[in-house]
Amino acid sequence: MNVAAVAAPSSMEDEQRLAHILVVDDMPANVELLLGMLDMAGFENVSSTMDPFEGLAIAERNVPDLVLLDYRMPGLDGPGFIGRLKAILGSETPPVLMVTAQNDEASRRRALDAGARDYVTKPYAFWELEARSRNLLELHLLNKAQRRQTEVLERLVRERTAELERTRAEIITRLCSAGEFRDEDTGQHVTRIGRMSGVMAELAGLPPALCAKIAAAAPLHDIGKIGIPDRVLLKPGRLDEDEWVIMKSHARIGEQLLAGSGLALLDLASEIAGTHHEKWDGSGYPLGLAGEDIPLSGRIVAICDVFDALLSARPYKQPWKMEDVLAHLDQIAGSHLDPTLTRLFIDNIDRMLSIRAELMD
Repeated sequence: MNVAAVAAPSSMEDEQRLAHILVVDDMPANVELLLGMLDMAGFENVSSTMDPFEGLAIAERNVPDLVLLDYRMPGLDGPGFIGRLKAILGSETPPVLMVTAQNDEASRRRALDAGARDYVTKPYAFWELEARSRNLLELHLLNKAQRRQTEVLERLVRERTAELERTRAEIITRLCSAGEFRDEDTGQHVTRIGRMSGVMAELAGLPPALCAKIAAAAPLHDIGKIGIPDRVLLKPGRLDEDEWVIMKSHARIGEQLLAGSGLALLDLASEIAGTHHEKWDGSGYPLGLAGEDIPLSGRIVAICDVFDALLSARPYKQPWKMEDVLAHLDQIAGSHLDPTLTRLFIDNIDRMLSIRAELMD
């Protein structure tokens, strides 16, 4: 059984009865009068003080739902009290009902401008004070309930978003695993490509959300290799012309495999899979795109892929030396690779090497 639910007020009348009301007035007789009236009205949770500074301390310890406040008090008047109360409680500031003998227009205006929600002048009728208090409490309690509901909904959205992120990560992991079953020599290659591509996206000034998406989607760049026969994919030597045609089809296969899901992340992964072998000068595949017609995601992944592949052992080659890799990147910038992004990559080579060292097979 949910004890909190059983103990919770069952109606607005109950909520008002249990609401915390704070009375702040420097005159003992006024405080006694207000306490007596509130007690007769059925309010059970009332605090009081004749010191406005103590009133602020009470409000900070136990946020009230309504404040009945005098205007003229030594040390801190009513409008000043409201200003400090707002500074302490911010959006949790309760409504303030000013109860005062000050009936001049300037005082009323100053109090209302400071944030008082209502203004009652002495002498007042008991029924009027009760009615105004209940009206303010009802609005405040309804607003509190709405804020609680909003917080619950926001928490549910956060939880659902986190669940979707976990699902997304699991999909990516399993798809990458499928690719590695076919080409085990890639090992952590796809993970490194994801990390380096995310960093490159960040260095290129892309929004953080897009950088995260590129980092998550980039590991799927070669997923199309699951459609390449072993005799081609795992061949220890150079591919002949026919085999090379088959190998190049992995870009199309990956693009088609990932396309059409309606999920933004997989759509991005499809774009990367289909364009990371395009070349800046238009000599790449599968479409022969050139320059900035190649999607930025594909251009970023292409640099990271070339870099990591050259440093890695493959069935058909030994790993290159670092100085040779950097010289090669510099050489193919402007023909194979985006020259601006390649320069950015080389200028931040220490970050890339750190990623590679962390994620070595």
